[in-house]
Amino acid sequence: MQARLLLEDGTLFTGTGFGAEGETTGEVVFNTGITGYQEVLSDPSYCGQIVTMTYPLIGNYGITRDDFESIAPYVNGFVVRRHENVPSNWRAQYSVDALLKEYGIVGISEIDTRMLTRLIRQHGTMKGILTTSNQSVAELQERLSVSKLAINQVAHVSTKHTYSSPGSKERIVLVDYGAKSGILRELTARGCDVVVVSHDATADEIRSLHPDGIQLSNGPGDPKDVPQAIQTISELLGEYPMFGICLGHQLFALACGADTEKLKFGHRGGNHPVKDLATNRCYITSQNHGFTVNEESVANTDLEVTHINNNDKTIEGLKHKKYPAFTVQYHPEAAPGPYDNSYLFDQFLQMIADHKLQHPAKPRQAELAAAVKGAR
Repeated sequence: MQARLLLEDGTLFTGTGFGAEGETTGEVVFNTGITGYQEVLSDPSYCGQIVTMTYPLIGNYGITRDDFESIAPYVNGFVVRRHENVPSNWRAQYSVDALLKEYGIVGISEIDTRMLTRLIRQHGTMKGILTTSNQSVAELQERLSVSKLAINQVAHVSTKHTYSSPGSKERIVLVDYGAKSGILRELTARGCDVVVVSHDATADEIRSLHPDGIQLSNGPGDPKDVPQAIQTISELLGEYPMFGICLGHQLFALACGADTEKLKFGHRGGNHPVKDLATNRCYITSQNHGFTVNEESVANTDLEVTHINNNDKTIEGLKHKKYPAFTVQYHPEAAPGPYDNSYLFDQFLQMIADHKLQHPAKPRQAELAAAVKGAR
């Protein structure tokens, strides 16, 4: 089965199709991970995108139920140099080809992914159309020119219903903007009582859950496309300790008065060096984002930059100067790795403990008595 990938600059790649037959459009991006293609496919932050893997062999260890980061894949298309249809791994349950077929995702292999990556690095991310049809190039160009990139990805990937993962320790409200399963795993592994709420949960709805802390998750797209989340964060800031990851980091920055901007081709992969400005230590991080917090915009806010990217010096971490809140642009839950930064979840829980010591809660009996008195 022949497949073609046409970019908005007119570049055409012709290769072999795998996965589903059909046609799809989206923003063409690349990921530099050597492993972790299943986690990439199932990361909600890739919603609406056609993902190119720079590593030349994909699928050699197959797909297993244990490595999904969401219930279903959200990528619009998948581009590889070569895909292996007969995986060799005792954990493998089926192939990448079978996964893409199951969820109707078009894939293309046997193209020069190195050339494609160089084009994206030189010109920035571009719209693309991936198809297994026999339409002419002119027809594909016309269809691509009228297509629009999605702006409602968060609403598409976020949970529609509140649900819980019970624990015996701190209650964490995880606001789901497209949360990877790894965040929930890290919190539950520490005994947290986690309640997951939708991206559009109001401040009062979150307050009613009586959280000890609030976790702002990762997610897809432009943070400015989620204005209600920015409003909710600004209302809750200072009331509860907060920890933001990726899109949560960007939304937190906007809520504090900073600004965000789009990167030329983003950071996507598991080998991005990040410097902790407090210790001068460098961490290797997992990343997946196309936007960043504008450095100049932080100057007139109550935010302090805590981490920077050692490749391009963009902001990778922030903390609030007055309130118990910090965020990082990268993924401490990793999945597939590296796991150098999982300590940040411990730092979050320590922040919650410190906040409780400084702001002890009123006895529940006193609250009930006050409520009864008010009712009279």
